[in-house]
Amino acid sequence: MKILYSLILLSPIYAMASTEYDIVPRTINFLIFIAILYYFSANSFKNFYKNRIIKISSKIDEIQKNLLESKAKKIDIMKKIEEAKANSVAAISIAKKEADAQAQKIKEEAQSEITLLEQNFEEQKKYELRKMKKEVVSCVLQEIFEDPSISLKQNEIIDIISKKVS
Repeated sequence: MKILYSLILLSPIYAMASTEYDIVPRTINFLIFIAILYYFSANSFKNFYKNRIIKISSKIDEIQKNLLESKAKKIDIMKKIEEAKANSVAAISIAKKEADAQAQKIKEEAQSEITLLEQNFEEQKKYELRKMKKEVVSCVLQEIFEDPSISLKQNEIIDIISKKVS
């Protein structure tokens, strides 16, 4: 079939062959050589190009697959980042609330401790005051009883003691 097409294409060259030039047979030989070369090497060239196309296509498919995987991973990572941001905001608000609660608790405990210390101080002050009064009374009585120059009656001693105590 190919040979028939070649002969049909070569027929105008035979028509021009009326002159005595050597170009027509050389052209025919060249075309026959090209046809034979094409006949024997066309399949190998076609296979080479098909394999090359298939390799390029597979590489493109692989690259597109990697690109899609990368996009999917990027989307997953972005979602995780958004979740982490939301969690961090929630954690910060919880931490602030807990810090406020702890500060309030510490403040209340400190206030109650201060109140307790003030009460203990007042009780200690009252205790020391009573103790001092007893010491003063005992010192005065000791002086009165030991000093021979002072002679007091029992009514006078009771009046002095009651004045000192009150």
